[in-house]
Amino acid sequence: MIRELVVKNRSYRRFDMTVPVSEEMLQDMVDLARLSATGGNKQALKFLLSNTMEMNRKIFPQLSWAAYLKDWPGPAEDERPTAYIVIMGDSRISNTFGCDHGIAAQSILLGAVEKGFGGCMIASINRPKLKKELKIPDYLEILLVIALGKPAEKVILESVGSAGDIRYWRDDQGQHHVPKRSLQEILVSWQELISRGEIK
Repeated sequence: MIRELVVKNRSYRRFDMTVPVSEEMLQDMVDLARLSATGGNKQALKFLLSNTMEMNRKIFPQLSWAAYLKDWPGPAEDERPTAYIVIMGDSRISNTFGCDHGIAAQSILLGAVEKGFGGCMIASINRPKLKKELKIPDYLEILLVIALGKPAEKVILESVGSAGDIRYWRDDQGQHHVPKRSLQEILVSWQELISRGEIK
């Protein structure tokens, strides 16, 4: 079951705007993040929820979408996320947040997939402008924004080709292709490293 959720948990960037994400559902997703591991158990993350058109319109322009798709400015007006979760670090609790926001985001997105939704972690953010738009206090540092909704696109996993290109791309039908390295390529073998003289 967990493998199926992980495989379905892709970076979706186009959504069906007729399907809302409720406040209760957003809270359920954040509760999964709350129950996840944090460095030193400091629990320094805070979460801002957005599922109204007014607030979503403030968030969307401050995000950059799909760096590899140079000619694509992001989802069209009728394919935008219906909700967002802004993940922030509370500097009153800790001055470093390590990988806590990555762990939290993965938990949130797995929860979204389980409910038939999907999303995208976005780290390319105009943080000063978003802070101003949402009136976020200085002690909260914006770490990630998760865009959420009902996916309106198909994402296809495929093997990295012989050229080694890992850039995702879209075909003529608008299907999103994501190359993944093989399991053998990412496993480190001590014997192989020794035989190549990389360790002694």
